[in-house]
Amino acid sequence: MTTSAHADREHPSTGRSLLGPSLTPREAELLTVTLQVLRETGYDKLTVDQVVAQAHASKTTVYRRWPSKAELVCAAFAHRIGGEHGLPRDTGTLRGDLLALAEMITRDAEEYGRTVAGILAAGERSPRLREVLVNDLHRDRKKQVHGVLRRAVTRGEILEEVISDDIWDVLPAYIMFRALQHKRPVPAETLRALIDEVLLPSLTRQPPP
Repeated sequence: MTTSAHADREHPSTGRSLLGPSLTPREAELLTVTLQVLRETGYDKLTVDQVVAQAHASKTTVYRRWPSKAELVCAAFAHRIGGEHGLPRDTGTLRGDLLALAEMITRDAEEYGRTVAGILAAGERSPRLREVLVNDLHRDRKKQVHGVLRRAVTRGEILEEVISDDIWDVLPAYIMFRALQHKRPVPAETLRALIDEVLLPSLTRQPPP
């Protein structure tokens, strides 16, 4: 049994967030380094030893916050989505905000798409990895999209009722699909078409009485 597989089995889910209420500057640096190492090695070959060596840190610093490699890697992506990126700039319109968000997600897909594909494949072998992917990383992207949509509700552009689990993941799912399947950047005109012809009509429709 590999060390990472053992760690995945040894630490069951606690239901806590991977990032918690706050990160120390040292922990944030560790997550940034984790993504750097991940790009070089892929998920299967990444080890905590490599991360701490490059970050000039100790294993204790990692394991006291993230008890397994799966949690460390997913925390690094969660930090990228929610901590480093957060919400896109407020452009003043729903269309502008969606375009800004699409550009952010596209950059992530182009930079980390191949890495994410490896993580998803590893998730089939590691129940712990799949659990943290769904419970934390998936939730953080959903929170990001919902933040943009709630801005539009506040502006009076859309109704609260149109925000649903059937609509929020259309944008990130499509972008990641294109990046993984076609292995090429998603053109700006494609993003505009997706927003103008699919998302905006769905979000601005009047719900049935």
